[in-house]
Amino acid sequence: MDHTAPELDLDLGFMTLTFNLSTVLTLLVSAAIVFLIAVISTRRLALKPTGMQNFMEWIMDFVKNIIKSNMDWKTGGRFHVLGITLIMFIAVSNLLGLPMGGILYHATDGTHYLWWKSPTADPVVTMTLASMILVLTHYYGVKMQGTGGYTKTFFQPLSFLFPLKIIEEFANTLTLGLRLYGNIYAGEILLTLLTGLAVSSVFGFFGAIVPMMAWMGFSIFIGFIQAFIFVMLTMVYMAHKVSADH
Repeated sequence: MDHTAPELDLDLGFMTLTFNLSTVLTLLVSAAIVFLIAVISTRRLALKPTGMQNFMEWIMDFVKNIIKSNMDWKTGGRFHVLGITLIMFIAVSNLLGLPMGGILYHATDGTHYLWWKSPTADPVVTMTLASMILVLTHYYGVKMQGTGGYTKTFFQPLSFLFPLKIIEEFANTLTLGLRLYGNIYAGEILLTLLTGLAVSSVFGFFGAIVPMMAWMGFSIFIGFIQAFIFVMLTMVYMAHKVSADH
């Protein structure tokens, strides 16, 4: 089924900003869900964690182990909250489009608007996250090694490798963002096709229900794995910038 994204154009006089309302909506919902999980998990802290507190402490330990696998804790401890925020936000965003993906609104002109999807199925979102990580790695590299010391890392071990290191910065950003986008977008496209088959006829329903359930389970797995990979690569890139032995 052909569809388009609901958009809002904001004319600033010298330029026009276009907002994808579906992406804005699902980003806000993802942020709200993560905020609620954090509040509920820390509302009644106890020495013997149970329920949501236990879940939050597991996430904290999981991210801590990711950081310690790439750098010493004294250096990497400052990125703990960043890693927790990223893995929770990206995981929720990856899964958000699964329960109600493909909710459409029919306009009077017959246009189909897609209002609900995973925000990480939008390349603007994933590339923005990747660009944010790029900026943060450079910021902490300068902060912890000094401007001179950090600049020297681009000319080590051999100065003629400088152009390749600049290309590497752009390549890392592209792969970090596009890997996440490609996996989530492809999964939602297939689910949309299976949904279309399921509602086409009775035979289509019975033919699509089993593949749809199987692919939805696989998509949940992929959603968590991609959140893990994003955080892991973030810490790898950060370690290369802030650790002298890298």
